[in-house]
Formats: sequence, structure tokens, C-alpha cells
Amino acid sequence: MPLTTQATTAIKSTMPTYLAIFDLDETLIAADSASLWNNFIVAKGLAPASLLAQEQAMMTAYSKGTLDMDSYMTTTLAPLKGKSQQQIKPLVDEFIANIITPAIYQQALERIAWHRKRGDHILIISATSEHLVKPIATALGINNVIAINLEQNHGVYTGTTTGILSFKEGKVERLKIWLQQQNHTYKGSYGYSDSANDLPLLNVVNKPFAVNPDPTLAMHAQMNEWTIMDWRHENNILR
Repeated sequence: MPLTTQATTAIKSTMPTYLAIFDLDETLIAADSASLWNNFIVAKGLAPASLLAQEQAMMTAYSKGTLDMDSYMTTTLAPLKGKSQQQIKPLVDEFIANIITPAIYQQALERIAWHRKRGDHILIISATSEHLVKPIATALGINNVIAINLEQNHGVYTGTTTGILSFKEGKVERLKIWLQQQNHTYKGSYGYSDSANDLPLLNVVNKPFAVNPDPTLAMHAQMNEWTIMDWRHENNILR
């Protein structure tokens, strides 16, 4: 069901506006932030090199739409287990400054600015962990974030997730919960993603956009006359 007043009847009306929903990896940035993070922590000596081979195999499954997200999270969160937020934050800050910022698509910034000028609310929904997505969103000037939540015990990561994983249909479920917590009735919604894994989400927004689409999403977009945006050119990446 499109995210119109039918889907948001429980939300109090204030100033109606549009909601712009962005995927993060390969949509706003020219890379997968989780994969880059894994390379980063291996280089820092915080994880074994074997993590990279494991993750590469899992990302192949992701591209085929067959990834077991629970197994992926268990594997990739193992290096965080027993470490505090205070220990991880400086590493994340360094990672974003040196690796993520150069990978931001210039056209992504322009599209975000276009929505801001219209007065739209902007939301990032990602299947990456919150310890990366939230600070990346902050760097992009975006306050609203839905990401995979990490379990903590007194500020220390346990290496496990909590709640509904924001992946495939989980993105839609998390979005519904988020909408119920807002004080706005949205006039309509825009959705941007690169991956066929996000078809459940793109199918519920009013205006879906296939951005840098994988082959499956590109075919679906063409068949359904969705707008396709391709930002995958070197001169479109923020340097």
C-alpha cells in the first residue's frame, strides 16, 4: 500500500509534506559501507583477514537476493563484541572522514538538497548497522535514520542485533513503526534504492526511483516505468 493518508491514519496531522526515503549503500555512496568498514578494521588489526573472505561470499549471496542476514550480522559484528561505544566512536569518525566522505555521490547531495528545498522530510533506511549509518547520516545532515540496531550491555556491544532487521520486508516493517511514532501525515513518499532487495520498500512508496540499479532492479524499474537515475560516474563522486 502506498504511504499515503491510508497508511498513516494513526498519525496526527500537523503540516503535511512529503517523505523522501533513501537507501544508503550504493545509493548515496559509491560503495557498501559495511564492506568498507570490515576492510578498515582488518587493516587496523581489530579483525582477522579471514573476515573479508567470509563477507565477500555473503555479499555474493546478497547480490543474488539469497543472503541470510542473521548469519551476516553474526559474522560481521564479532569484532565489536566486548568493545564499548567510546572505543568504537573514534574509529568510526576516522572511517567516515577518510573513506566514506570521498565516496559520496555529488548527485546524491544534490538530490537531498532538492528535497530539503521543497520542505520534504528525509529518512535513511539501511540494512547496515546503526553504529555506521547514524554517523554517516549526520555527516549528510540527515537526522532521521532506520538501521539495524545493535544490542549493548552497559554501553558495551554484545555482538548481536536487537529488534526487526531493516532488510527486505523488514525495512517496510520498521518504516511502519517509525511512521506511527511521527506527528505528521505525509502527502506522499519518494523512495530511492540501488538493490532488488529493496523492492518491498520501493513498492510501497508513491514515487519509486531506481538509483544505480542492479540488473534485477533495473529490469523491474523498466517494466513498471519507474525513473532510473545512474550516478555511477567518477566525476559524480565527491572528492
